[in-house]
Amino acid sequence: MSKVKVARKSTRIDMTAMSDVTVLLLTFFMLTSTFVRKEPVQVTTPGSVSEIKIPETNILSILIGPKGKVFMSMDKQGDMVETLTKVGKDYGLTFTSEELKKFKVLSAFGVPIKNMKAYLAMKAEEQDKVLASLGIPTDSVDNQFKDWVKNARATNPDFRIAIKADQNTPYKVIKNVMASLQDLRENRYNLITSLKNETANKK
Repeated sequence: MSKVKVARKSTRIDMTAMSDVTVLLLTFFMLTSTFVRKEPVQVTTPGSVSEIKIPETNILSILIGPKGKVFMSMDKQGDMVETLTKVGKDYGLTFTSEELKKFKVLSAFGVPIKNMKAYLAMKAEEQDKVLASLGIPTDSVDNQFKDWVKNARATNPDFRIAIKADQNTPYKVIKNVMASLQDLRENRYNLITSLKNETANKK
């Protein structure tokens, strides 16, 4: 007896629903994701078991590199412009609208105030090359860092200070930064660390 042959039919999968889900997920991630700011130096933070998260707005970030260079950033462009204007006034400098426009889009800044105009006149590629070797002065003779923090606080009283330092940063630099903050009565700030496994730490 001959076998009955079943006619083969092409398998068709409707991908419409899958495409809709893909587009929805892509849209969701685009709207909810936050871009990581480019930092002038690579920093390896010390480990900690603390899981306290800092807010995402009204943040005055202080970045301290492994060689002790200090940089700062703010999360709002308006605060950046107003703070630069106030610091410039303290040092007898006036910035043009074009210079302020360039400054407000910087991911971070850290140059002596006397070099700021020359720095802003550079192209972005040149700024990236020279920034890591400069830094905001923090020594007792010329403590411009204190002036930046003071004027930033005057610009935005709601600022939360966050310090991110490399695990190999010289202690002297960290001490100077914290002493400057204490002089300004800024005794509350967050230290950014990397999350460390608590069980591994006990071993």
